[in-house]
Amino acid sequence: MSKKILFPTDFSAASKNAFTYALKLADAIQAEVVTIHVYQVPQANFVNAAEYLHEMYDVTELSNFENYKDEVPALRKIADENNLNHIKINHVLISGNLVQEVKKMTDLGDYDFVIMGTKGVTSLKETFFGTNATQVMNEIKTVVIVVPENCVYQPVKKILFLTQYKEEDTEPFKTVLSLAHTFGASIDCLHIVNPDKKNVENSKEQWKALVEDKEVNFNSITGDDKEGIAIEYIESNQVSMVGMHVYHRNFFEKLFEISLSKKLAFHINIPILAIHK
Repeated sequence: MSKKILFPTDFSAASKNAFTYALKLADAIQAEVVTIHVYQVPQANFVNAAEYLHEMYDVTELSNFENYKDEVPALRKIADENNLNHIKINHVLISGNLVQEVKKMTDLGDYDFVIMGTKGVTSLKETFFGTNATQVMNEIKTVVIVVPENCVYQPVKKILFLTQYKEEDTEPFKTVLSLAHTFGASIDCLHIVNPDKKNVENSKEQWKALVEDKEVNFNSITGDDKEGIAIEYIESNQVSMVGMHVYHRNFFEKLFEISLSKKLAFHINIPILAIHK
């Protein structure tokens, strides 16, 4: 079965920047890229809207189609500039909610990866409720790669996998192993241990048995500031991609707690790999 990468795009600079990563991965795993642009039909809030509703929809559909038709060649140009014009690229234009539509396509379409750009936080509301990118990271079961706006493409040479060395992290870790093999990259595993937590050396030793002769370093650092420790590690060790297992959270945790994955998405300039298992 052929591999597929879903690439949600709003044709922003952040999105176009992320497209290079989608093309490079598609080339490495011999996959096709399916771009999806989701737009919303405006809601009519005035009296007797029904008689104008069909016309409004027609104008919106036409406007989005024309914009879409103008923007698609820009994606092909990015492929040409990177000598990747042999990659098969298909395009989807649809109205609706981005996260919901991406979820529908990944649930039905057997995609291997979702890759998208993110602009980062621009308001307090986004800090608490998340951007489209972080919602996709949390809700979509397909492996998601989010590329920050200021991330300039570089070959993936080292992947940092944030872990607690728990059993439920082993399948996501195998996904990282596979991706590292695809890119010819090494892996650093990092467990950031709370000062009051027990030592994880035994679990770490069990993990070493999973990697055989692969190039993997296992690390543990004790401290309270998980975000700060992770960012410092990334900057000090020339990490080119950071991956993590996205744990399921209950409703109240999702609503009131900013997860580590969301924090990192707005403070680093390398791609983030979010894995559900």
